[in-house]
Amino acid sequence: MNTTVDPKPGDRVRNPHCRDWGLGEVLATSGGGKLRVYFVHGGEKTLKGVPLEVVTGEEAAHPFLDHRKIDGPRRGLVRRTIPQGIEKFLGLFKAGFRDPAYFERERNYKVAAHELLSSSLDPGQFRTLLDQAEYGEICTRSLRVVNATNLIFPNEKMALRDGVASPEAKERFAVSLGDLLYGAAAVRDRFEHWCETLHAIEAPKWTIATYFQFLAFPNEFMFLKPTVTQDAADVCGFELNYRPELNWLTHRCVQEFSEYLRGEIASLEPRDLIDVQSFIWCIAPGKYDKSD
Repeated sequence: MNTTVDPKPGDRVRNPHCRDWGLGEVLATSGGGKLRVYFVHGGEKTLKGVPLEVVTGEEAAHPFLDHRKIDGPRRGLVRRTIPQGIEKFLGLFKAGFRDPAYFERERNYKVAAHELLSSSLDPGQFRTLLDQAEYGEICTRSLRVVNATNLIFPNEKMALRDGVASPEAKERFAVSLGDLLYGAAAVRDRFEHWCETLHAIEAPKWTIATYFQFLAFPNEFMFLKPTVTQDAADVCGFELNYRPELNWLTHRCVQEFSEYLRGEIASLEPRDLIDVQSFIWCIAPGKYDKSD
């Protein structure tokens, strides 16, 4: 790290007088020594005559700045820093993730669905059902887990139910879901094979693609509800590389967004990605703040 009064666009910097702004990236320079800098916790600032510290090497890496969305927010959305998002969340739930209202509105039903999946489709049961070619039973239990929450839209639930109507589709779905959850191949390979299956049964929706991993392993995988997650990421200025077609890049960016948020809201002590997903839901305009 070294100090300079003449950083270049793209440089990662800190303001020694405002350390709470966190790491920043120089967006542009202009005449008179003016700089436009985006700080992780301070947002975009225009500075003049401030000797910034240029940060290099491993210290310059940051999950948000590495995924910072270049374009402005979509119409109707307003950018917020994470501290502002936390303030909004605590305005909804004063005790944060320990608030009784939070448990009632956001957490309890997701945990119940996780427990249902864990009790009905754990690795041992899944292997036994596959060995016995009980593909229809796996589909029945899977649909029961799907119906345990409102995270998947009704028309998407119907598409999945219709998609596994035939014996061939039941077998393909069951084998692919088992591989997604408990297979030994790389995560990317398992996810892409799962997406191929969803296309084949005509249910290629992001909600379905990410639902089972999220409930089976809520400490590892995030659920993607397209509009809500896009809005939250846009509010935070995080680039998801979202495409409506199922793809690995978007899936990976969603996981990185959730891990970034989990680190940034560590003071709230999130238990898992169920809490992080609920935080995403709360900071995105719509459900809790119709005025956004």
